Amino acid sequence: MAGNSFGEVFKISTFGESHGVAIGVIIDGCPPNVPIDIDFIQNELDKRKPGQSKITTQRKESDTCKILSGIFEGKTTGTPIAIVIPNEDQKSKDYDHNKDIFRPSHADYTYQAKYGIRDHRGGGRSSARETAARVAAGAVAKLYLNQQDIDILAHVSSVGKLNAAEIPFTTAQDFIQKRENNIVRCADENMALHMIALIDKVRKDGDTIGGKISCSVKNCPVGLGEPVFDKLHADLGKAMLSINAVHGFEYGSGFDGSQMLGSQHNDTFISNENGTISTNSNYAGGILGGISSGMDINFRVAFKPVATIMSTQQTVNTAGEVSEIKGKGRHDPCVVPRAVAIVEAMAALVIADHLLRHKVYQ
Repeated sequence: MAGNSFGEVFKISTFGESHGVAIGVIIDGCPPNVPIDIDFIQNELDKRKPGQSKITTQRKESDTCKILSGIFEGKTTGTPIAIVIPNEDQKSKDYDHNKDIFRPSHADYTYQAKYGIRDHRGGGRSSARETAARVAAGAVAKLYLNQQDIDILAHVSSVGKLNAAEIPFTTAQDFIQKRENNIVRCADENMALHMIALIDKVRKDGDTIGGKISCSVKNCPVGLGEPVFDKLHADLGKAMLSINAVHGFEYGSGFDGSQMLGSQHNDTFISNENGTISTNSNYAGGILGGISSGMDINFRVAFKPVATIMSTQQTVNTAGEVSEIKGKGRHDPCVVPRAVAIVEAMAALVIADHLLRHKVYQ
């Protein structure tokens, strides 16, 4: 199966299935002498792990990671870094009823049609369980970006039709504190209460709901991005659209920009007292011609409702016969609270990769 690797210089390859022994990642191309904080990596994984609140799946996984290689005396050596995360709370019997049935809006049918075989236990390789490996790799990328004073900050900006307000903050830590003060991970703490209530109601109804995550890359230098096909926003888009349940990506003004006039949308340049150049607005989302401009890189990621719902749906079985299915097991009523860590991780991997690619021009 191809398609399990991501990146050009800072490259990752993930492995493992939802109900296998473990999942993990190989990181190749990380520069040497990057200080590795195991507690930081574990904290990033804790933000994504299941069973953390009443509005997430109740599968219990500690997601305790073990680094097998590439670290010596607390620093990267420049050699491949291997990280393994054991699976601890698989309940494969919860999926016995799926063995010969295609679940609506899941990858069951397409995997079976493409490979002639599929792991019906939690979706196997197509499960969002795989994203824990990305978060571990993204945490390493973040530790590298910390040396460059680059911050990546995301939060849940909408659930269903509930939208958060723009929240001012002074530092990255201030933003993170606001976001982590509630279980939905929305920096607008007043709207967060409404979001939590909505998700809880949907959960009790046996249904699911979607939402959006907004992300900003702060202090990104000018020059990241490789024309023509490796534009920075193109790689960010690919990274986000590779996340399970993602159905949309937009940066800067996004789709709203299509309704504006050029005279409204253009970001005019200004010269700053410190000799730098910036713009007086940021409809471009910090990227011009596929290359970072030095302004904040802003983008949004839309997640569909989780496909497993606790009500009966019509489907077909592997023989093409009409059948019915009802969701069982432990599933998220809304994926976005846990997906914040995944969005940040994938953004960190893209920025780290392009930063290293850009160094050949310096």
